[in-house]
Amino acid sequence: MNPPEQGSGTLSHGTRVPESTRLYRRADQLIAGRTHLFGRRAELHAQGISPVYSHRQQGCRLWDVDGNEYLDFNLGAGSVLLGHAFPSVVGAVREQAASGTGLTVNHPLEIEAAELLAEIVPCAEMVRFCKGGGESDMVAVRIARAATGRDKVAFCGYHGWHDWYLSANLAPGAALEKHLMHGITPRGVPKGLLDTTLAFEYNNLDSLRNLLEENRGEVACVIMEAARTYTPDPGYLEGVRQLTRDHGVVLIFDEVVTGFRTALGGAQEYYGVVPDMATFAKCISNGFALGAVVGKREIMQVALDSFISSVYWAEATGLAACKATLQEYRARNVSAIIQDIGHSFMKGLSGIFGELGLSFRVIGLPSFPAMVFEGVPAEQNAAASTLYLQETAKRGVIGGPGFMFCMQHSQADLDQALEKIGEALEVVGRALEEGDPVKYLECPVKQSGFRRLV
Repeated sequence: MNPPEQGSGTLSHGTRVPESTRLYRRADQLIAGRTHLFGRRAELHAQGISPVYSHRQQGCRLWDVDGNEYLDFNLGAGSVLLGHAFPSVVGAVREQAASGTGLTVNHPLEIEAAELLAEIVPCAEMVRFCKGGGESDMVAVRIARAATGRDKVAFCGYHGWHDWYLSANLAPGAALEKHLMHGITPRGVPKGLLDTTLAFEYNNLDSLRNLLEENRGEVACVIMEAARTYTPDPGYLEGVRQLTRDHGVVLIFDEVVTGFRTALGGAQEYYGVVPDMATFAKCISNGFALGAVVGKREIMQVALDSFISSVYWAEATGLAACKATLQEYRARNVSAIIQDIGHSFMKGLSGIFGELGLSFRVIGLPSFPAMVFEGVPAEQNAAASTLYLQETAKRGVIGGPGFMFCMQHSQADLDQALEKIGEALEVVGRALEEGDPVKYLECPVKQSGFRRLV
């Protein structure tokens, strides 16, 4: 079946997921941007084959609105670490909801959840809550600027959608191309923010050193992911820590992905490098809405004199979810369980590559590895990736090229998933051998960046 004509805004007709497709057409008329998380847009997957809407999630599985069941290795973009609808977390939220959301005056859960974070996270002496990862990075940057009296931000990696970050693309050269995705334009970002956000290269200390020297006395903070797709070279994070100290710059680790997953105390515990501040969200509350900024007291306390305020940031059901979640993480040593699951999965996936004679690789940390379609011609990469998504969705697996795990992924689940992924990769390998993966597609080639959607 030939793919429908590709074009900006084109919605495919869908064959396997008719109800998802019908809902997506309604959303196209009602939801500005079609979805609230960019990565959930149907155009970025095997449109018409991959699920777009689900109505139930439980443990490590979800069921879409068309009645299909899937093993879930996306898990809310990594926000679910215990498993969907985990009983103790759901119970804590239900109990708190029945007692109110705690919005008229402050709720004790603010202090109780903050105390847990201070016990768990090495750099956490004070805490500020919010509702998501992008917000937590925004709040952290504001606090760092207030604490230092400086304006500029040096960054590496992905840090959300807010103006301070997207302003990096106001400068010629599209600085975010290596950190976010292709085609992001800073539409709506004030041009006055030009040159306030400056990119440096991961695992390249000279890149950061030169940036700080060229902007000496002007940089408020360095914000970075300690690890994501790639892991730090020996001594790299220690070098970053020393450079920021030498320049009087606040070091912020964005732990929205690494937090609690890599180790209980996050990447800073895992690598033994303690930043001045860190940001958390996603699995801080096992899928319920919450984010947090934590850090050293002398920096965080400037929030007292900087207007950073929102009614919903300390809403009590999110805090109840956080408290219950963090207690489970400590009691069950969840990060160690996730590491074991990841090691097993990576070994199995690498074995499949070898059996099929594929030059693909699996990279990253065991807690959230990624599959690289190495050896695939650039012009065939998007089609090959779409074919992988198509074939895994048809077999009831969601996940890839990045994989997330939860505590409720059993070895039997991993074995089942690897079997299905192996079948899908066999199709991909055959298509690549023939030199035409598009021929195998039952859907449009997925859109690999932002440019074609705007």
